[in-house]
Amino acid sequence: MARTKTVKPKADSKADKAVAAKASSKGRVKGTATKSGTSPKTSSPTKNKSKSGAKSHAKPSGGATKRKSVTGGRRARGGGGGPARRATRGGWWKRPLKAVLRLGILAGIWITGGLMVLLAYEATQLPDISNIASMARPGGVRLISADGREFASHGAQHGRPIDAGDLPKDLIDALLATEDRRFNSHFGVDPISIARAMVVNLRAGSIRQGGSTLTQQLAKNLFLSPDRSLERKLQELLLAFWLEASFSKQQILTVYLNRVYFGAGAYGVDAAARKYFGKPAEKLGLYESALLAGLLKAPTRYNPVANPKLSAKRTRQVLLNMVDAELLSQSRADAASAMPPAIRGTATVSRGHRYFADWVLDRAADYTGPLNDDRDVRTTMDRRLQGLAEAAVKTEFAALKGSARTEAAVVVMGHDGAVLAMVGGRNHAASQFNRATQALRQPGSAFKPFVYLAALASGYTPDSVIDDAPLEISGWKPRNFDGRFRGPVTLREALAASLNVATVRLSETVGRRGTIRLARQLGMTAALRDRPSLALGAGEVTVLELTGAYAALANGGTPVEPFGITEVRTAQSGTAYRHRRASLPPVADAVAVAALDDMLKEVIRSGTGKRARIELSAAGKTGTSQDHRDAWFVGYAGDLVVGVWVGRDDARPMKEVTGGGLPAQIWARFMRGAFEKKVAGGG
Repeated sequence: MARTKTVKPKADSKADKAVAAKASSKGRVKGTATKSGTSPKTSSPTKNKSKSGAKSHAKPSGGATKRKSVTGGRRARGGGGGPARRATRGGWWKRPLKAVLRLGILAGIWITGGLMVLLAYEATQLPDISNIASMARPGGVRLISADGREFASHGAQHGRPIDAGDLPKDLIDALLATEDRRFNSHFGVDPISIARAMVVNLRAGSIRQGGSTLTQQLAKNLFLSPDRSLERKLQELLLAFWLEASFSKQQILTVYLNRVYFGAGAYGVDAAARKYFGKPAEKLGLYESALLAGLLKAPTRYNPVANPKLSAKRTRQVLLNMVDAELLSQSRADAASAMPPAIRGTATVSRGHRYFADWVLDRAADYTGPLNDDRDVRTTMDRRLQGLAEAAVKTEFAALKGSARTEAAVVVMGHDGAVLAMVGGRNHAASQFNRATQALRQPGSAFKPFVYLAALASGYTPDSVIDDAPLEISGWKPRNFDGRFRGPVTLREALAASLNVATVRLSETVGRRGTIRLARQLGMTAALRDRPSLALGAGEVTVLELTGAYAALANGGTPVEPFGITEVRTAQSGTAYRHRRASLPPVADAVAVAALDDMLKEVIRSGTGKRARIELSAAGKTGTSQDHRDAWFVGYAGDLVVGVWVGRDDARPMKEVTGGGLPAQIWARFMRGAFEKKVAGGG
């Protein structure tokens, strides 16, 4: 009997091989077709067992039937294991996809839950916004000149609170057309603006636009820090939602316009209107409204005083925005652009007054202490005299060669000690060091009048004689500026010619302690050492102190305390400080002071101060410290006392600059301008 051969399907996988093995075993149990096509025959149990190695005779027939049914079912669908392979290959991606979907759903649930927890936490960290209209804000300071005009400000300047309904419609339209066109329809966040900004920024490859609404800007500026963190952005969004839910659109707009920053220290639209145009916000015109709305994007960059061309360009863009938003006709926009108004507010004031302003601000803080309220500080500054002092320094220095590092200081004072003008340096932007109030310099011969006043008070007269001859004190030998000695001279002659040796001899005769006591009574607080060189101004003083001492000489001998503030008022508390002049006794009798006055006039008539001559009767004294390090002229005419100092900050010698030169010329130029009308009228 020939051995039959079983046909086995090829298996490409373990599963296919297993199916094929079962099918082969079944064929040997039931019988298989031979290659020659003979009929299958039933093999005996013994032979079947020996060939297949299976104990099929020990299993019930039903088991064999079941296996056949399963195998036959697979084979019936095509046979040979091919369909099984196609089914397995075609659905391999379903199981990983289901796993990814499960993970995605789970991650979404966790992320959503985490965001809810984060938002809940951030909500607990938000500030109280229940009463935003009356929230505390830092106090600002406005400096008012003697004629009632604001000339400087410090800190945040807040205008009057104004309801948005009382402001010009053009201002509201300019704001909304430029900053938030859907303000009246969004819920605090504008998805359309955010999407548009994202597209623009993606195209540009950088941040060019923002999608913040006015409500978001208010939330950020009023409650939050300027840092760009995710936490701050979440808080901004939450606050925007809460603001929209808690307040009406007009209330939000009102608070925004009363708190937003417009540059130049101005917070709020009323402060900005006064700062740039010198008028209340209710009277703003179309162009003015567009200019202020344009400032909000970058207040410093679009400042109309600092960058007029850039500001005008920005204002025209705002007008175009209004036209595009159908809030303005093209003809009105063209007319407004053709005739822009002038900038007239306090923002146009020059920076020359800054030295005076710095000095006054420091003193105001000392007088009132810290205040959270806005303050109006009424000062003694005369704006006309301030301008003349600045111009005198600038003009005289323009004619001086090699003066790049030479500085100047000027103090203009009334007979009562009121500081009317102050120049603390040639350029406040380059150096804020106030040489009029902070620099301690040797006055040189400008100190000599106090030696002579002490002598006059002790019984000397202008015609008393003192010897101008060689002198030695403990090895020190004073010498005159020109190196010559004049022998016996009167006190009048010695002061007019500024003789050093005669003055030292007089000081030693009268006593140095008397001179020091007199200087203290006149307000000089710097160290004045009890040495022979005291008579020649070897001590150090400020320009302010020395000018104040000369004010006492001008008013008959009554000491004054220099002051620049007459009153400090706050919006809520009223008057916080008012200047009261101290009643001090004269430092010398009227006869002695009058005698010194006549001697100081001789200094200008025939002495070292000839270049200080003006058309009016004037008195004063020159001063030059050792090696030309300091040059002074301090004097008075009419109702003004003026001190001028010239020198270098590093105290190095100047090139032959003396008190009778540049300082006297600055003094004379200022005085001529100050009394121009009086001289012209023959007064």
